[in-house]
Amino acid sequence: MISRQKVQYEWQVFLLAVGFLSRIPVPADPDFSEDKLNGASRYFPLVGILVAGVSALVFVGAAALFGNQLIAVLLAMVASILLTGAFHEDGFADSCDGFGGGWTPEDVLRIMKDSRIGTYGGVGLILVLSLKAAALFAMATPAILISALFWAHIVSRWLSVSYLLDLHYVRGEGKSKPLATTMPLSHWLWSGLPILALFVFTDSPPLIPLCLALLVFRFAFAAYLRRRIGGYTGDALGAAQQVAEIIVYLVFLL
Repeated sequence: MISRQKVQYEWQVFLLAVGFLSRIPVPADPDFSEDKLNGASRYFPLVGILVAGVSALVFVGAAALFGNQLIAVLLAMVASILLTGAFHEDGFADSCDGFGGGWTPEDVLRIMKDSRIGTYGGVGLILVLSLKAAALFAMATPAILISALFWAHIVSRWLSVSYLLDLHYVRGEGKSKPLATTMPLSHWLWSGLPILALFVFTDSPPLIPLCLALLVFRFAFAAYLRRRIGGYTGDALGAAQQVAEIIVYLVFLL
């Protein structure tokens, strides 16, 4: 039987994950520890449910109010960006700048650390947001669009934390340093439990193309990270989440 202390501990770890990935205020943990923050990554896919739920609600409300799916899609995207503080988008832009402008691992990491967005980051951010909007607007029905939101926000976060299984963190400082630990396989598998709910409550995409596309991207990007910088950074995880999110949307259109 699970003890009350264990439930309370996991609840506090979940709240840390919410606070880390979003702008949602969470109560301060009186028993905060680095171990708790290290374990927060196993709840990232669960936080994806929260982000997708807010986006879906905004989409439904905007569609009913304005009667225009494109406006509803854009407002849903705005809601998710405001909720997360553009956390993953920022990582994607920094990764574009770093990998686009840096030749050596040291150059890549130095550019990534710069808070300013360069040409590569700006162009990459425009393209990734445009792809999301176009893919969501092209969904056949609102029900499929809402299903795509949940699949994308949950699965993409599950994929992004998978890099903690076999890659090393290569930046010695920064906001992602507390999460720079290896994740046991059992924790990663448990973190994917929210995906089971998708099969029950949502329309499913073509699963074989989805699995193949995500697997190819996951291992190709891991090989790229090893070759370019020798491991992962928080920005690289954000980039992985953004690309995986788009992959899910595109597979829904097949």
